[in-house]
Amino acid sequence: MTLDTAIGRDMSAFVRRRDDGRASLDLLVTGARCAGCISKIEREVSALTGVQSARLNLSTGRLAIEVSDRAIDPDRVVRTLAQMGYPSTPYDPSVALQQRDREGRKLILALAVAAFGAMNAMMFSVPLWAGLFDQELGPATRTMMMWMSAAVGAPCALFAGMTFFESAWRSLRAGRANMDVPISVGVILTLAISFSETILHGRDAYFDAAVSLLFLLLIGRWLDHRLKESARSAAGDLLAMQAPTAALVDEAGFERSVPLGDVGPGDRIRVRPGDRIPVDGTLEDGEALLDNSLLTGESTPDRVAFGQLCRAGAVNLAGLLTLRATAGSEDSTLAGIARLIEAGAQSRSRYVRLADRAAALYVPLVHAAALLTFVGGWAFGLDPREALVRAVAVLIVTCPCALGLAVPAVQIVASARLFRRGVLVKSGAALERLAEIDHVVFDKTGVLTEGRPVLIETPRSSVVMAAPLARASNHPMARAVARAAGDGSIATDVVEHAGLGVAGLINGRPARLGRAAFVGAPTLRASETELWFGFDEGPKVRLRFSDSPRSDAAQTIAALMARRVNVEILSGDQASVVATVARHLGISTWRAGLLPGEKAEAIDRLAASGHKVLMVGDGLNDAAALARAHAAIAPGSAIEASQNAADLVLTQDRLMAVVEAIDIARSARRRALENFGFAALYNLVAAPAAMFGLVNPFVAALAMAGSSLVVTLNALRLRGAG
Repeated sequence: MTLDTAIGRDMSAFVRRRDDGRASLDLLVTGARCAGCISKIEREVSALTGVQSARLNLSTGRLAIEVSDRAIDPDRVVRTLAQMGYPSTPYDPSVALQQRDREGRKLILALAVAAFGAMNAMMFSVPLWAGLFDQELGPATRTMMMWMSAAVGAPCALFAGMTFFESAWRSLRAGRANMDVPISVGVILTLAISFSETILHGRDAYFDAAVSLLFLLLIGRWLDHRLKESARSAAGDLLAMQAPTAALVDEAGFERSVPLGDVGPGDRIRVRPGDRIPVDGTLEDGEALLDNSLLTGESTPDRVAFGQLCRAGAVNLAGLLTLRATAGSEDSTLAGIARLIEAGAQSRSRYVRLADRAAALYVPLVHAAALLTFVGGWAFGLDPREALVRAVAVLIVTCPCALGLAVPAVQIVASARLFRRGVLVKSGAALERLAEIDHVVFDKTGVLTEGRPVLIETPRSSVVMAAPLARASNHPMARAVARAAGDGSIATDVVEHAGLGVAGLINGRPARLGRAAFVGAPTLRASETELWFGFDEGPKVRLRFSDSPRSDAAQTIAALMARRVNVEILSGDQASVVATVARHLGISTWRAGLLPGEKAEAIDRLAASGHKVLMVGDGLNDAAALARAHAAIAPGSAIEASQNAADLVLTQDRLMAVVEAIDIARSARRRALENFGFAALYNLVAAPAAMFGLVNPFVAALAMAGSSLVVTLNALRLRGAG
């Protein structure tokens, strides 16, 4: 289905409905260029009956619509978008890619034509101002030069300007005026004035100004296109790791290869050694040893037992596996992480919302200023042609492209750069909050430490007794016991008790492994660095563990302190253990033995005292503290909780990424404020200059497009900033 044929077709088949009565619809929207377009589209679509939310990703053109009414009419959504001047069609990644490729080729061609026209029109225009061979041109020669400039400049301007003319026409047909309207009006009026001056043997013509304006505007559009491609490539690089096909197993046991998009929940799939798991699924047959480094950053392979979840993107290191799919490719863990990247590129922050409001005021204000310039100039004695030239200069010089690009360009570059450093950004607002932090709170286990405990000070006989239960558990400390014991038997009738431990039968005898209270051991307080084991009618044995600090933890703490950021540890572990880690890392402030609610209360007290707190935790046990903090970072080892509670997610096993994220966030804030300041200063100077005739349309074109170029290039400085 093409963009032109979407209207009038029955699109109900493209609505994905869920059992809870809600549904979703994804559309590919074209024509959206700026933050103002996003705001307008989301506002109008969200106002439709039955629509719960609408979010447009400017980078991909994907409009994600959540509806709460099964009776939603998707055709009405398409018609609404068409009336606004934004054609749409059901979202198909391949179609979206083709559309972006066409847009890129169209921009390159228009840019080439504009460059040719600008250079050659200037070849005939410069002698009009500077003379030829140090001699002033006569009337006949001047007229010939103006016609030659028109012959080159006007066709090139009309061709190169089609991108803006088409967008402006769609907007006007919908009864609205976007930012391309004054650009188009300015170009057309400039050409009209230039033809009038040429026909009437006037003094100046501005064919070179019209085509030069478009050339510089197209440079900005092409750079914006490349910035969006940069953001898309981050998600694309990740999704490229996903298997393109899956081996589907039917009820008779026969295997056939199908496209990944055809796999749905409940399907049985087969994964061979060395292959990536295509979709999330539970293990039904085989012994799974998985490399989850793409998802969690953990280099140690994970052993997955029957019935446990295998995530898409993991590499099968062992034998042949049979999985029962629990999600389709669009809902897999890998696709979810890719959506996090898209969310980071599209989310609007406080600065973007400020730019939205300023851009919304632009069209009426600039048209009023241009009209005032024309009427006022004529009233104060200017001839109509000169007054019109000044009005056109005002239209051109005040285009808010620089303001519209000020923040989105910075966010896109920052999000893409952080992704390549191993940090997923969930929103642009998160970058702003991260730039403001002055106090960092770390959880200990799994954040400052490796999170891979090692068994210490435990008799070999106790390890061997506990090993059958430990081999049946996926808990990090249970795995440490299993590693220490080596291969052996596994307990039967095993039941995992979340947060407490594991119970089962060892040679027919009931046994438990876990917290002291769960096992029945006499202790006053549980510890994060110990497990207890015992048979129901026997003595209880304590198994102690050591969890060493990460290799870059000390470097990270030192780097934060060098940036005058306070550092603190909030942990649920024993005071002696926390004190040892804090002393090793040079952290003077720490608290131990805290329950999850107490950690959240500690964050609240820091915030009440005026601190902007960054919480770095695992996203599960620290969920409340993560939610209360000014900004939150979670490691990728807790994917589900990280997506829900944290603002940023670490995808690599590097704690220094926290420091790098803060540095890039602060640099991004500086770039955004610099862009705002430059855009404001530019308009304060340029608009009055054009109104008083100090700037002609040619200079206005250079100034306006140059301002957009400056803003975009300033954002690109983030690539090399730290």
